[in-house]
Formats: sequence, structure tokens, C-alpha cells
Amino acid sequence: MSFPIALSGLNAASADLGVTANNIANANTTGFKSSRAEFGDVFSTTAYGLSRTTSGQGVRLQQIATQFKEGNVNYTDNTLDLAIKGEGFFTMKSDKGLAYTRAGAFGADRDGYVTNSAGQKLQVYSPSVSGSGFDTAALSDLRLSSGDNPPRASSALAVQANLPANEAAPSTTPFNAADPTSYSRSTSVTVYDSLGATHTANLYFVKGATANNWDLNVTIDGATAGAATPLTFSDSGVLTTPATGSIALSSVPLSNGAAPLATTLDLGETTQYGDSFSVSRLTQDGYTTGRLTGLEVTSEGIVQGRYSNGQATSLGKIAVATFSNPQGLQKLGDTSFGESYTSGQALRGEAGSSSLGVIQSGALESSNVDLTAQLVNMITAQRNFQANSQMIQTSDQITQTIINIR
Repeated sequence: MSFPIALSGLNAASADLGVTANNIANANTTGFKSSRAEFGDVFSTTAYGLSRTTSGQGVRLQQIATQFKEGNVNYTDNTLDLAIKGEGFFTMKSDKGLAYTRAGAFGADRDGYVTNSAGQKLQVYSPSVSGSGFDTAALSDLRLSSGDNPPRASSALAVQANLPANEAAPSTTPFNAADPTSYSRSTSVTVYDSLGATHTANLYFVKGATANNWDLNVTIDGATAGAATPLTFSDSGVLTTPATGSIALSSVPLSNGAAPLATTLDLGETTQYGDSFSVSRLTQDGYTTGRLTGLEVTSEGIVQGRYSNGQATSLGKIAVATFSNPQGLQKLGDTSFGESYTSGQALRGEAGSSSLGVIQSGALESSNVDLTAQLVNMITAQRNFQANSQMIQTSDQITQTIINIR
């Protein structure tokens, strides 16, 4: 009889409507991937194969296939809103194990860990001990450091200056930092000790009695950093002594408990031209303690903390995963998926490498549901349901006619 066949059609149409309803309900769910109901016809078989006289036994739901087409990327103002442009999933961890998702709406919990709304922690590769890369052999939780960025003592100074060739020797000798008439020109720069405290390094240029000769005196907070260093220039104004342009200054002891300040001064680009004194560049490599002021996530997935001292520290590199068969992933809810035997093991890597997509910070991937297509599919499934209902009604009428035969 056609009753079971029409009933299978009703069940198929109802399943199709259910999938469509779920897609429509999640049209605005971040990172949601729509599903498609896939059906197959049913035939009765014998020991020798399909029966040549059967008209079929109806339809059955074969699977509900997830469609992993990439959704649109919508930009936000939150640095921790992340989207993957291309293939791949974010790797998340909870007490239930690892999960994978395309929904990148992240934030920091009270302990500084970067999590999603389900409490799962974003997984990254930690910076290597050497500081030259990342440890891609193991995953770790991304945690935003709330501590201060440690200071760095100044160890190298670089000066690019021009000394006037027609400068006369000072009227007062010997050199005295407190007496401006004992030196020709001066400049200063702020340096830092091992505790991050600031000090002032003063450079005093004293014109010699003979042409093309100068002396350089350096003090730090008024304390002399070694004896005067002779400077000699060629007749074309190029520094010839010291030959390398580098001077190792004597270490200066400090009274605040910091290590003695020992620096090297690079004068290699200093010249003696014309009749004016100028300083084009005066730099040093130290910095004070810094507080976390912001975050930056690069397209390669490197999460960097920006500090008030101008430094940036890498906190981790986002681990991106892909699968040989994404259709085999197990749905876990909250727009996340779990690894299964059918999906194969997770293939983890770095964003932008191999076939993996790149990270877009300040953006979220929207649902890939095509609302218009879903509404059309809803109408089609509704018509299928009505047609199968009509088939049951027709079969009932035929059965009733047979019963009424006398």
C-alpha cells in the first residue's frame, strides 16, 4: 500500500522543514554554518538484488550536512573580535576537551584568559624561551598579562651630530661641566638604569687648540663617565678617530640600588662641516617600566601586548586547525564542533601558512545562512508535506471504496 510510502514522505518533508527552521533561527548567529537535509530513495531488495516489480518504498533522511561556506566578515571596534578569512577553525579548550569554532567573539575573564561566551579558552602557541619564535609543538591558553613590562637598562647610545669647523677653542681650561666657557657645544639624552629610573647623560664637545681636533666629555647625572675622548676629523670633515666611531664609556655607579650604568657611545656618523652645530639623531636603547595599554592581533595570528613604555610583547600565536573531512565533525552546540573518527584528526598550523586562512582582528564572521534561499526551501518543503498528505488522503479514499464493495 502507499500509506507507508506517503508517511516516509511526510517524515522527510518534516525533517526538511526542521533543518530550514534551524537555519532561519540562526541567521544572525556569529560563525553559524547552515545545514542541508539530504535524502535517498528506498527500494526493497531480494537475494538477487532489486525487485523488478517494486515501485519503491519511499524516502529516508540520509544525513544533515553542514555547509562550511565562509560567511561575510563584519567589522567591529573590539580587538578581541576575530575572524578567519579562509579555511580553518579556532581551537578552544574547556574541561570537556578541545573544540573548534569559527565564531571569534572573544573577551577576557577575571583571570585574564581569553574565552568565548561558553567559557572555552582560546588556544595559542606560546613564545619560545629564546624569544625568536613560537613553540608550535604544544598548545597553551592565551592569557593577557596584567603585570608591568620590565625595564631595560640603556647600553647603547648613538649620536649623529655636526660640529662647526670654524669653532674656536674655549676661553677657559680645563673642562668643567659647571662652566659653559670651558666647552664649545653640548647636548643631552635621557637614559635608564636596570630599575627603570631615568638619568641624564650630557655630552660636552671641547674644541682643541689645533684644527680638526676635539675632546668629548660625558657625564651621567653630573658624574664623569671616564676620561675625555679625543676626536679627530679629516680635512673633508669625516671622523677618523676613534677609527670605528665607537666609545666604551666607563660604568657609573648609582645610588638607588640599580646596577652601575655602562654604555657604549656610537659617533660614527658625526661630522665637522661648515659653521653650525646640529644634532640630527640622538638615541638610546633603554626604557622604563610599562603598563599594558592595548592589544594588537596581526594577520598571522600573533597577539601582542602594547605597553606605555612603547614596547610590544608577543603573548602567543593563535593556533588554527583544519580537517580532512569537515563534514564529519561532531556538532557540540554554541557554534562549536568536535573531532570525530569521520572528520579525521585536527591538522593544526599557523594562520596564513599552507591552506589556512589569515586572522582579521576587530571583525566577526556572520552566519552563512542565505535567508532568501531558506524561505524558498521552506515553501518547497511545505508543498512536499501537503502533497504527501494528499497522497494519504487519496489512499484512504481508495481503501474506503474497496471496503464499500458488496
